[in-house]
Amino acid sequence: MEHSKEFEKLVSDIKPSVREITVEETLTRIKNGATLIDVREDNEWNDSHAHGATHIGRGVIERDIVWQYPDKETELILYCGGGYRSALAADNLQKMGYSNVFSMIGGWTAWQEAEAPTEK
Repeated sequence: MEHSKEFEKLVSDIKPSVREITVEETLTRIKNGATLIDVREDNEWNDSHAHGATHIGRGVIERDIVWQYPDKETELILYCGGGYRSALAADNLQKMGYSNVFSMIGGWTAWQEAEAPTEK
């Protein structure tokens, strides 16, 4: 997807404060108890998503995260389509006090390219 230069600047401005990890690191962390959260839109989630992921869309994650994950030290790995929206969401969760949150580099695209497990 093509992004506007304004959107890309917004994301590039926050990326230095966001910890990013690869699909391979994500798979290892999930085996060790990390929670994978898909922040894409409902229609994207419904088409297909990472096996075992939880869905909390980017539009509501800041509102709903505390109810689902009240422990702010829970390891949360966020992904979207390409790593932009998940970085924005991760930045906001850090601002809300979450100390163990990551954005998956490359998002859903990278997940599929790695042939990681999916489900519908």
